[in-house]
Amino acid sequence: MDSLARELGLSEDLEHEDDSSDSLTKGCKKTKLPLANRMHGDELHKTPRETGFHQSTRLCLEHIREALLHHRWQEAAEYMACYPQMLEDPTLGKTEQYKELVWRISTEILHQHPNSKLDDYNNIYERMKHSGLRHYLMICLEHSFHLLLNGHIENAKSQLSAAESWRCGMESDSVKQQQTTKLIQAYRSLLDYIIWCDIRFTHFDTVSDPNSSLYNPDMQNYFRQASVSLKQILKNPGVWDPFILCYVDMLEFYEDNEEALKVLNKYAYDNAFPPNPNAHVYLYQYLKKHDAPDKKLMKELKILQVLVPSHELMLEYSSLLLQSEREKDNQKALEVVLEMLAFACWKSNLDVWNRLKGVIQTLQSKNKKDWKHVVSDKMTERKSWWPAVHFTSFHFKMDSKENPELVKVKASLAKILCPDLIVKYSAGQESA
Repeated sequence: MDSLARELGLSEDLEHEDDSSDSLTKGCKKTKLPLANRMHGDELHKTPRETGFHQSTRLCLEHIREALLHHRWQEAAEYMACYPQMLEDPTLGKTEQYKELVWRISTEILHQHPNSKLDDYNNIYERMKHSGLRHYLMICLEHSFHLLLNGHIENAKSQLSAAESWRCGMESDSVKQQQTTKLIQAYRSLLDYIIWCDIRFTHFDTVSDPNSSLYNPDMQNYFRQASVSLKQILKNPGVWDPFILCYVDMLEFYEDNEEALKVLNKYAYDNAFPPNPNAHVYLYQYLKKHDAPDKKLMKELKILQVLVPSHELMLEYSSLLLQSEREKDNQKALEVVLEMLAFACWKSNLDVWNRLKGVIQTLQSKNKKDWKHVVSDKMTERKSWWPAVHFTSFHFKMDSKENPELVKVKASLAKILCPDLIVKYSAGQESA
């Protein structure tokens, strides 16, 4: 304590803690610790030589902040109409942060204001794009999102196309801007895919021969535009789920199944990409759609089970394992279902409990002598917590009320899973 007191600059005499605050203050030296300055709202934009203009803009920002906090959107909009003039101040330092501030606040007000119109958004976005260079690409991307949400797909694509070709000296060569450009290219390709889909479904409705869509020049043009950038995505490791699915959909339409499978395999197994359960889901669904052998399907689901043991496809995995002639696969099916029931989302699911019952019945029929040993082995690590999670009188009351059929299935499995434990999953038992 003494060393800590000295470090804080307090008096070494700590024996008079109960004295008055005045005497305590007199016995203390000035602290050596740097104290954080409290930043009040009107100090946020304080300049070394503040003028009346600076003061008015600071007060304006304070009023905007208060209006935003209390959801007074009309009042915030009125103040915001005046605040952007501070961007014209040549003495203002760090102008980029103020430009972003105006951009963020303005769009937030428009999102919340009940009378905002698309023209208002367009005016703000266009003004902010040309107020500075550093945020140009991100503003274009956000602008395109807003146009897309309002159904203006072509206009959204035009915004992204303009941003994709934007160049401005050394600014466009920075790493951050290059990464943003790749993102813009990906979203532009996504819009090409959306337009491709619109033409595809419109063409199906207007012609008698659906196969003629394969040779539709407009569709092929948008496919080429989209596929060039979507293919480049695989050269940039990351999570690109919607873009990969769009690319595979187009490849399937043109019956390029080999390329589609190649794309999905690379997305799932390339070590440059981060572990992604969805990648294995997409590959599994594609293989299943094209009637791949059960061995390949189980391979994908085995990896998915390691990544996400609670995934809903584990029911399909356990079904495939039960269909196998290998005893080891049947035992694995038991482990997969028990893992699912360890998660709260499946605790009261009748299908999972029925699957567990079916797995045990399969083990009984195929391995009449050792099936109890197999079940006991899988339950060894679960005995300490399984009854408390699934087989208490509380669970019995809840299941009886919500799903009587579940009660029958669980009651038939209680003694099989926990033969040497007292299980209170029955009527008349008090909760543990």
